[in-house]
Amino acid sequence: MITSEHVKALLESDADEPVLVVVAGAAAVVPASALTDDRWRGAAEVISREDLVARLDTDDASGRDLEAIAARLDVAVTQLGA
Repeated sequence: MITSEHVKALLESDADEPVLVVVAGAAAVVPASALTDDRWRGAAEVISREDLVARLDTDDASGRDLEAIAARLDVAVTQLGA
């Protein structure tokens, strides 16, 4: 469900306060302000760009770093049943 492409999209997003969310079994990067819209109602927030950068300690991660973070996030989402 969560792939390195999702993580990369979160890092590269030009949205205001982007977050990675899962809704109806699909992951997406959206602005935090959009989470109140009907389209994203009920979405599970996985991680914000701010938190992701803090975990990576950089905003310019390697492909291997992106894959590792994506795998950890995917496990967490799966365990939550999102």
